[in-house]
Order: sequence, then C-alpha cells, then structure tokens
Amino acid sequence: MIRLTPIFKEKVWGSTHLEPLFPNSRNKIGEVWFEGVDNLPLLIKFLFTTEKLSVQVHPEGKTEMWHVLRAEPGAQVAAGFKKPISAQRLREASLSGEIESLLQWFDAAPGDTFFIPAGTVHAIGAGLTLCEIQQYSDVTYRLYDYGRPRELHLDQALVVSRLGAHAARCQPRGNLLVSCPYFTTSKLCIHNTSKRLPASQSFQLLVLIEGSGALDGQSTRAGDVWYLEAGEFSGNADLLQVSP
Repeated sequence: MIRLTPIFKEKVWGSTHLEPLFPNSRNKIGEVWFEGVDNLPLLIKFLFTTEKLSVQVHPEGKTEMWHVLRAEPGAQVAAGFKKPISAQRLREASLSGEIESLLQWFDAAPGDTFFIPAGTVHAIGAGLTLCEIQQYSDVTYRLYDYGRPRELHLDQALVVSRLGAHAARCQPRGNLLVSCPYFTTSKLCIHNTSKRLPASQSFQLLVLIEGSGALDGQSTRAGDVWYLEAGEFSGNADLLQVSP
C-alpha cells in the first residue's frame, strides 16, 4: 500500500485557492498529479480553474472522466458539438473563436460526473474543482485558447476529433460512476463505519475527495490518493475507488 505523492503544476488558468484539499498557494496551481508507482496505466489529477481551459482534444490513449468536487454558480464544461460539423468547419471555427458557440456546454455542480473518450473535443470552464481520472498520457491538441500566447495544434486535432455530439454527463448506477475499457470508477460514502476493500485482480487507486479516516490504520484525509491491492477504510469520508 503506497500513498502517492502530489505534484503541483502551475497553469495560467489555475487557482491559488486549493483548500480544503491542499494548503492555499501563492502561485496559480491548475493541476495536481499523483506519482510514486512506476508504469501505472492510470493518472489521477485534481484540477482547479479560475479561467476557461483551452478548447482541446486528446488522441487515442487519453480517455478520461471528470468528477466535480466544487463549482461556482454558472460553472460549465463542454464536450462534443451541438450538431455535427465538418473538419473544415472545425478549422475555421477554431481560428475565429466561434468554436465556443458550436460546443455543447453542460452545467456543472458538485457530484456531477462527465466521461470524455479520446477524440472528444472538450473544454473546462472557470470556477471548478475536479478530480480527473485518465489513461496515463498528457498528449493534448489545442484548437482554441482565447488569445493566450500558446501553441495551437489544428492539423493534429483535425485528424483525431470526433465531429458529432457526445452525451458526456454520466448517470450513476448505484455506486458506479464510469465503466470503460480503461478504468472503472465507483464512489464510496463511508460514514462513521468501516468498509473492507476487497482485492482487485491487479491494483486499485483510492482517492479521498472529502472527509478523513484511516486506511489499514494509517491516517488519511481529503486530497490523498492511495495505491493498494486491498485494505480496510474506517472513518467519515467520500472516496473514489478506481481500478483498471
């Protein structure tokens, strides 16, 4: 059983307000990655946004999901298009900025979950704290970046982008939030009790998103991510249980 190490990454769209997951920062932190085990096929991140992220797309090898932890009034995410478009239309709209109005935007509230397969054009709005679970890749092709002086990748993006609608919002089935060929994520709400986490076929990742407790006798709190085969959690907390 290993407590993974948080790696803080500054982003132009990030936030200095990281509590209660982490201490607040002088710098604008956009992403917190978790590392500490070699060759993990999955990556856990926390995202903190005060501005919109770029409109972007990922190639095969980076399917992801978002679970909303905090959302300011009016916060939104985008995934897929309101109606199908052509590749040429996508290029033109990316260059003009019209792409924002072509995307399908979803209101985001704490507890919401969104699934973003590779190839889905998407964007994350301001005022959000998310837990992102994804295949272990950071290949991102930007289509539009609100005039920020960062590189765009239109040629690469047009090759991999799906040009239709996408039903990104997930409806939980009991504890199950997302199940896809790359990962399965369930939400566990443990309130003043203990729960045995049975062994998985390979490993599981346990993400504390609220509260605190003990995992096999080790103190743990919101913001921690654990790599384990099996264990027993006791306390008062909400957790995401992730397995490949």
